[in-house]
Amino acid sequence: MKITKEEIVHVANLACLDIDETSTDKFADQLGKILEYVDTLNRVDTKDVPPTSHAIFLTNVFREDEVSKHLDTETALANSPEKEDGHFVVPKVIG
Repeated sequence: MKITKEEIVHVANLACLDIDETSTDKFADQLGKILEYVDTLNRVDTKDVPPTSHAIFLTNVFREDEVSKHLDTETALANSPEKEDGHFVVPKVIG
């Protein structure tokens, strides 16, 4: 499929892009090649292929929410490099 310079300029205007004449020629050539490749996909027989939303089967990897006991303060702070009065001590990040 051939794409014209006018179409490139039109799309560039829609995208608020300012492109020069040499870029227009370059993009017309590149997009033309891309569209030719996509056109080859239209020749593939897909009549027996069911529509899909993904190329691979996906399953939900999330676990169910379950109520459980929370960590007590001592367990939560056990590996903390520094703690004070039941809280983590961290460097000041806001000046």
